[in-house]
Amino acid sequence: MNAWAVILAVVALVIGAGLASMAEAALSSFSRVRAAELVEDGRAGAKRLSQLVSDPARYLNTALFLRLTFEISAVVLVTTLYLEAISSTLWAVLASIATMAVVSYVVIGVGPRTLGRQRADRVALIVAGPLMMLTTVLGPLSTLLIFVGNALTPGRGFRQGPFASEAELREFVDIAEASRVIEADERQMIHSVFERGDTLAREVMVPRTDMIFIERDKTLRQCLSLALRSGFSRIPVIGEDVDDVVGVAYLKDVVRRVYDNRNAETIERVDSVMRTPLFVPDSKPVDDLLREMQSARTHVAVVIDEYGGTAGLVTIEDVLEEIVGEIDDEYDRAPVAVEELSDGSLRVSSRLNIEELGELLGIELSDADVDSVGGLLTKQLGRVPIPGASAEVAGLRLEAESTAGRRNRIGTIIVSRTEAAEETEAQ
Repeated sequence: MNAWAVILAVVALVIGAGLASMAEAALSSFSRVRAAELVEDGRAGAKRLSQLVSDPARYLNTALFLRLTFEISAVVLVTTLYLEAISSTLWAVLASIATMAVVSYVVIGVGPRTLGRQRADRVALIVAGPLMMLTTVLGPLSTLLIFVGNALTPGRGFRQGPFASEAELREFVDIAEASRVIEADERQMIHSVFERGDTLAREVMVPRTDMIFIERDKTLRQCLSLALRSGFSRIPVIGEDVDDVVGVAYLKDVVRRVYDNRNAETIERVDSVMRTPLFVPDSKPVDDLLREMQSARTHVAVVIDEYGGTAGLVTIEDVLEEIVGEIDDEYDRAPVAVEELSDGSLRVSSRLNIEELGELLGIELSDADVDSVGGLLTKQLGRVPIPGASAEVAGLRLEAESTAGRRNRIGTIIVSRTEAAEETEAQ
């Protein structure tokens, strides 16, 4: 074997591995926004780059495959050279390991990656075209190897391989927070963006037990009253039961109709102004759900379970809260645990445990089905309470007072003794 030919082949392979490493570093840190800016500037190769960054995983896999192939080939050829030059096999192997360790770390690793990060725009524009062509040829082979690797690896594998940079980015975010480059709430928001892709609609929806709805044969006046009392501007319209959602009534549509025709509030039914609902499966990822709701130009969707029944309701705000946290408005108040009123009644939080309420009033109060005062009121009513709704249980009168939070759930309940209970105590 011609030694000079082997040396030239090694140099070519090292250069190829370095270029692949440079491309990998440049593309892994390249954003879609920056690619769009380059397209607007009319830079050569920008359109191909924009297409590449829209699905970077498959192209990064190709770059990684090329780098590993070139690097391993170079190691084999260097080992062959040392075996011919050195009589001792052990020393030849050790010399090749030492040589390629330095070359791989400096010439293939540090140097090209640094250049790729420093000149990301230029490098990305240059490599985009060749990398796309190579992916067309080598992509199936890379996909096959990923499939084999996933099959041999315990647990659930990654369809596009484990080489995507999500884990690295999460680590960078944590480092940035530790270095006080970003705040803790900013770090949490970025992590929430990553986690959103793994979150399903059923995890963020309002369950059917908490849904406020209206029957289709109700009048516009009744719908308007329900909207004003509940605090919701979009109310599902049902037919025979909750599993038969036929539409969504929008408060602004009802108000517009009543404003145009005053008599409509008493003679027209809700189904005359309702809109067609958007139905989504409860297994739908929230990032796909958000895009679908944006495309459909709707803020609310009905979530369907695997049996075709209504599982709940989801809004765009529910999805956004997964990223930015709880959304409150100017009507929200700080929750109260227990407050004694001038007439002797109690204002309690709907989340107060019913046994704690019983201890406050000196009575035995318990229920096997519910734990909170709000749950007890809901059970007695047989539906989700709205402000003003009341029920009697165990000599107590429970009246829903006010809503709290963006979902307008009952936040406080007025608890008072019934007249019969007071007479019994007097005796």
